[in-house]
Amino acid sequence: MKGLDVLGASKSGTGKTAAYVLPLLNKLQKVVKKDKKVIRALIIVPTIELVDQVSRSINDFGKYLDISNVKIQGGIPKSSQLERLKKGTDIVVATPGRLQSLIADKKIHLEYVNTVILDEADTMLDLGFLDEIKAILNYCNTERQTLMFSATISQNIKKLAKEFLKDPAIVEVSQRRDIVDFIVHKAYKVDKNRKAALVAKLIEDRQLEQVLLFASSKESANKIYEYLKNKKIRVSIIHGDLNRGSRAKSLALLKSGKTQVLVATDIAARGIDIPQLEMVMNYELPEHTDDFTHRVGRTGRAGHKGQVVSFLTVRDYDTFSKIERHLKLNIKRDIYPGFELTDKQPRQKQPKKKSLIERKGGFDFHKKRMEKRKRQTQFKDRKKKPENKKRG
Repeated sequence: MKGLDVLGASKSGTGKTAAYVLPLLNKLQKVVKKDKKVIRALIIVPTIELVDQVSRSINDFGKYLDISNVKIQGGIPKSSQLERLKKGTDIVVATPGRLQSLIADKKIHLEYVNTVILDEADTMLDLGFLDEIKAILNYCNTERQTLMFSATISQNIKKLAKEFLKDPAIVEVSQRRDIVDFIVHKAYKVDKNRKAALVAKLIEDRQLEQVLLFASSKESANKIYEYLKNKKIRVSIIHGDLNRGSRAKSLALLKSGKTQVLVATDIAARGIDIPQLEMVMNYELPEHTDDFTHRVGRTGRAGHKGQVVSFLTVRDYDTFSKIERHLKLNIKRDIYPGFELTDKQPRQKQPKKKSLIERKGGFDFHKKRMEKRKRQTQFKDRKKKPENKKRG
């Protein structure tokens, strides 16, 4: 509200979108002109799903205001987006690739933009959008307020903030540890070749109706999708190779209850908001703790309870331990009945036996003991030493 640049961080599901949309609408309603609309605010997000979500929030919060927004995203013909732009708009919500394409074609003008918001900035870095963002910002008003939001403030985000923000106010509402407040975590150790079977068994035994299942690659996502489909489990899939229509349909099927499981990759799932999502499953673990945080942040949102189940093969143990350390978690690793382990397990480190010195109180005790012996030896030596005879 003071017009400062902002670096904001808060876990998923806590209302970051509302935190920047509400002040933006308040700011714009004082300056927008009904008969002469120009683009005054630009919101850049990494995925088409997030474009839809942010645009919907603007429409909901600004229901009684004469403020309009246009979505600029891939997967939709440029012609329909250009038609909306011609009618005039106050806010543009865009993905970097499509927006830069329209700028290159000289179909969109950003010289009046004095508020820029970069949402899910960490994901945009992961997707390699840094150059596009730099190019886009060069077309905006130099006298602008820039706000950058992320679930966490990593070293990369700090570097990005130094480049794009001027003396920003840093608002970190919660630490990564807070992600577990409303979430119950479980972990199951399982043989590599039985992991898919355990996923299916768990869904059937618990009669789960709404699960977001994460895989680490498109190939792996396709495999588990086909497996669950063959097991007669209602399943849909979402990843980067699918077009916008297919991704939107998959998400809608889960939200409406027509499918039980949505298989997703990390990037495709950014920006997905499913109210009161029952469970997140980590079919495969991510490499980084921040990605784990983003995944589990899809459940336990807005104060609702959530569940997370992680499936661990032998090669996952170290990665999972690292995630636990970073998030200060201690998750019990169970074995599901009927899925006893046959894969060779890593040898347990045997606790080193303590020496007598350590059992008796450590080296301080040893030092005192040695000093006592030394004093006793000196005393004995003095007793044995013959006295000098007096001269007559």
